[in-house]
Amino acid sequence: MQLAAPDGASAASLNSPPDELSHAAPQERHFDRAGDRLGMMNRSIAVRSALKAGVLGVFIGIIPFVGIMLTGALAVYFYRRASKFALPTALGARLGGAAGIVVFAINALFTIPIIVFHAQQECIDSIIEIAHKYGLNTDTPQFQASIHSLFTPSGLAAFFIVALILSSAGGALASFLLAPRNPHV
Repeated sequence: MQLAAPDGASAASLNSPPDELSHAAPQERHFDRAGDRLGMMNRSIAVRSALKAGVLGVFIGIIPFVGIMLTGALAVYFYRRASKFALPTALGARLGGAAGIVVFAINALFTIPIIVFHAQQECIDSIIEIAHKYGLNTDTPQFQASIHSLFTPSGLAAFFIVALILSSAGGALASFLLAPRNPHV
């Protein structure tokens, strides 16, 4: 009995380099409920966590800077509570950033019509009146300029960047603080 030697085309497919994907055998990926342990997260839980934290972040965002950071931290907390899996710091930052984008999107839904319909001055007057009721000094030019910049396209872009950076930092910090500690190592 004589065995036939493989021809060049089929031999090349049998001995493909390890970094190329073989078309003959599909790659399998196994995921558990929380995602695999190599840095993946369960996207459906992550989306729900970012949406919940983002909606709450609109109200928490009243506290300047800290409120946006808390939004990112809340997203990581909601994810951990739902999946029972602690995220690495990098994924916590991504999840926090997603919550910051949700906060920005909700705020943009209210701000863009104000810009389009040229109702900035009425909103600025309302904010100054509310701030005055709470005892803030609204007579300074810096305060009035910062309130005015909120209702401009450049102010909206600046808010996007600030919300993304601060909520990412909050998510990274929360995932670092919520990481399980191993005292035996």
